[in-house]
Amino acid sequence: MTIIDNAVYVDGVRSAEPQSLEQTFETLARHGGMAWIGLYRPTESEMAAVAAEFGLHELAVEDAISAHQRPKLERYGDNLFTVLRPARYLDDTETVEFGELHVFTGKNFVVTVRHAETGSVAQVRRRLEGRPDLLGHGPEAVLYALVDQVVDDYVPVVLGLENDIDEIEDQLFSGDPRVSRRIYELAREVIQFQRALHPLPAMMQLLRRGFEKYGVDTELQHNLRDVEDHVERLISRADSFRDLLQNALTLDGTLTANRQNEASAKQNEQVKKISSWAAIFFAPSFVAGVYGMNFDHMPELHWALGYPMAIGLMAATAALMYGIFKKKGWL
Repeated sequence: MTIIDNAVYVDGVRSAEPQSLEQTFETLARHGGMAWIGLYRPTESEMAAVAAEFGLHELAVEDAISAHQRPKLERYGDNLFTVLRPARYLDDTETVEFGELHVFTGKNFVVTVRHAETGSVAQVRRRLEGRPDLLGHGPEAVLYALVDQVVDDYVPVVLGLENDIDEIEDQLFSGDPRVSRRIYELAREVIQFQRALHPLPAMMQLLRRGFEKYGVDTELQHNLRDVEDHVERLISRADSFRDLLQNALTLDGTLTANRQNEASAKQNEQVKKISSWAAIFFAPSFVAGVYGMNFDHMPELHWALGYPMAIGLMAATAALMYGIFKKKGWL
């Protein structure tokens, strides 16, 4: 079974812990209250049983089973279907892990469907069970508390990403060749984080529109507005991260190009020196090669000063070429 927790609450107090979905439905029918069912990657048959009892819309049920949804809030009659993307920062790998949480809320029930390892739902359940006055407000209290917990869990993610960006700034000027890949990976995480954050303000507005129609308690309204302000601040910081990473990527490209230009300039200097010395040694070799052919009809061959002249000519040409290359700055 994929049921993580299953309870019926009356006036904000846990009054029953059914062992199966059938018992939950029976208890709810006899004693009233609110059922809160926590599922982890449920099967189609389990979701079908829950959907049949609470009248869940088939499209929402299909989304809950298949997962891979973006954050959203949809209303089907008196029922709400909410998708949230919890996230946590993993210190050991310096990465962000994203999950997926689906929440069905109606007049007397809450069904949470998790598709990742996260303790958000359990934390909210424990916190609300310690506040019967708040839990007594029903499914709205659970939904708002879940949204609040997911948003609170984003704070360590922001701090982790901020620290990673600071480390990248140090890597940029150290010449670390891995920094480009790290910037790309971090930018991808920031984009995923933005995708989890950006739909939340619109979702909050939809919830606020139902305040009067569904008689939402004033305290819950204040809590939701506080969460909305928190979300706006997180969005602002996440957007600044993306700008910083874009600037870092541009700077990395500039620094890489400069390093390549410096390396190319050094290589050109080496080529100039090698070419210069090759030319200097070529001139004497040419003279020696000419006078080493030993033809009979060479005027200087039987001349007493022929050998000194050849040596002098080789030295003079080498000295002349050395002077030319030195003047040009090649040596």
